[in-house]
Amino acid sequence: MATLSEIAARAGVSVSVASRVLNGDPTVRTRPETRERVLQAARDLDYSANYAGRALRLARSKALALVVPNPSNPLFADLLAGASDASGECDYTLLVGHSQHFTEGSDVIRRLVREGRVDGFVLQRTDDLTDQALENLVANDARIVLVASRTPRRRGSVILDDVAGARLATEHLLSLGHRRVGLIGGVEASDIARRREQGYVVALRDAGLRRRETWVRRLGYAPEVAAEAATSIMSEPSGPTALVVANVNGAIGALTALRQTGVEVPGDVSVVAIHDQWMAAHTWPPLTTVKMAFYDVGYRAVRLLIDQLAGAPADDIVVGDPPPRLVLRASTAPPP
Repeated sequence: MATLSEIAARAGVSVSVASRVLNGDPTVRTRPETRERVLQAARDLDYSANYAGRALRLARSKALALVVPNPSNPLFADLLAGASDASGECDYTLLVGHSQHFTEGSDVIRRLVREGRVDGFVLQRTDDLTDQALENLVANDARIVLVASRTPRRRGSVILDDVAGARLATEHLLSLGHRRVGLIGGVEASDIARRREQGYVVALRDAGLRRRETWVRRLGYAPEVAAEAATSIMSEPSGPTALVVANVNGAIGALTALRQTGVEVPGDVSVVAIHDQWMAAHTWPPLTTVKMAFYDVGYRAVRLLIDQLAGAPADDIVVGDPPPRLVLRASTAPPP
């Protein structure tokens, strides 16, 4: 196996410069062509860094933690794929955890940082974890990037363009001729839910319509609570002819409840969901959805975290490219 000295000699630089380039030292001052010579030499000689030794020198584990509310949720497959690809490109190991362990009063983040198990966290918090509770969990020197939500204290975040996604879903129903459009949204404390409701309201307003509170439910995204919300909305006198469900898992629960109560989809009411996953194509009827760029959220969150570990300031990113995309299936049609 090639040594660092051989890499330096082949690239025509000092051992110190070669080491700092290969270790990703953000303070090293080299020309782009010099950096590329070092990297090319490492590729030509099949150089493999001594990561254990480097971790000891830099007090780094070269491991990151991706923490989500439910790792078994199919919705997180794209997020995990993006985070995994970014980690692999930067020679980091990605660990996956369940945010049920990151509750108020827990010392899990402080302990993992103190013990050197991970260098930083990409975290999607649960809806019931408040901004203050999150800050109480976090060690002062912990590097954390939030996905899908933000806090007043800038720790770094990557969110979807939730306003655009909900607006697209609502506009699709309006384009079919619906004027009585309801919303099954997340809990009021969730900033994701607030952004998606904003997109729904903007689309209605642009069509000369107003939100009717009797057609809006803010119970959450779990299938069972969305089922309850759908049943409740459709029991209203002169109820809506279409529903925007702000999460695809909730939409699956809503479809089940509507079928059980004899409401035909899309014959009596059309349903469109935000987010897409493989099960959406296999419900009955198959769900029309708005596909969101969850892969890009995972990818950019890990790259943002690694940049912070190298000394870059925290940043807040909205993933607008690729934009939300409508996936047409059989759960939407013109109003009866």
